[in-house]
Amino acid sequence: MILPLHPLDPTLFTRAQALLDDEWLAQDADLAPVLPTVLARNVGQDWHKAGTFRHHLVGVARSLTLWQQPRDIRLLGLLHSVYGNAFVDLVKFDAASERGRLQALVGEPAEHLVYLFCTMSRTQFVQRVLDNALEADGSLVLEKNGQPQRLTPFEVAAFLVVSMADTIEQWFSWQDDVYSRFPGVQQRPQATHWAASLWPGPMRPSGRMLHQISRLAQALQHPGLEGLVPLPPVFGGCTQPLSAADEAAATALYWSVIQQDVPLVDLDVATAVMEQAVRHNPWVGEPQMVLAQLYLSAGRQAEARQAAESALQAFSAWGNAWDKRVQWDAWVAWTRILLQSAAEGGWPERLDKLNNVALRS
Repeated sequence: MILPLHPLDPTLFTRAQALLDDEWLAQDADLAPVLPTVLARNVGQDWHKAGTFRHHLVGVARSLTLWQQPRDIRLLGLLHSVYGNAFVDLVKFDAASERGRLQALVGEPAEHLVYLFCTMSRTQFVQRVLDNALEADGSLVLEKNGQPQRLTPFEVAAFLVVSMADTIEQWFSWQDDVYSRFPGVQQRPQATHWAASLWPGPMRPSGRMLHQISRLAQALQHPGLEGLVPLPPVFGGCTQPLSAADEAAATALYWSVIQQDVPLVDLDVATAVMEQAVRHNPWVGEPQMVLAQLYLSAGRQAEARQAAESALQAFSAWGNAWDKRVQWDAWVAWTRILLQSAAEGGWPERLDKLNNVALRS
């Protein structure tokens, strides 16, 4: 069976390459002026899911930049939780007294999006989208303090894109366990389920949230939202589904190889398992990257090159890692090593030589 691999889009990779170094944010004409004010609120010292709050805000902004979103949406990504919200008790700006200061910094339209995103019910927003409750014109009615709150079509589109970036940046198995079945969160006593609370846990990729991101992506195809924002280059330009069953199977298969729960003497079983993981979920780079290394180890250079290119395409499409054990830029760096080795027809025959591999271009 042919694997669902994807050719590398050089233009997309060039955009991603520009975001690999930490300096990209300081050089961004839209975001750089805001950065000192945000950093002054100690976001680099606050814990947040798989890293710090700074890591999270920058990671969300990075995906939105890669997805070529307009200025106000990118600023929303960088500031999306600074007034706090129901999920994050990190209030960096007081909505009662500092809205004017943030408006002066980013402009009224961007601040309005930040305030609305922080104060609306995000749980309700996601649930209504998943329930296909968008109006014919693309607007969406929520409830706030017992009163209807109508989001305009542009606000809906902006919040969908930011929600996609927000989720892919932060979600991994620890949140699968403590925030089970979001947006229908299951409340469980911590004393009984103490093992799930041990942060960061095994750091498996999420087994359920990529399916939800794919459904948010498909909501951007609503006729009332057409043309309001650039479509992120994930899930085939937000056109292809990922079923919950396929996501769960792909994560389990991928993790079985990572945990070495397969025969370790020969490559055939691990390779077959990873190929199956890619068939179930061809939209993330890490399984394809591991598959490329397995192919290289077996001397299958042509297949390794195709898998490495497809992995690099997926990493370039997301701008964030699915497997949170290492950061996105590290996944990209190792994938480029694999691609270089496949193209040149060589791979170390001794384990110690793996420590010496380096990118030459």
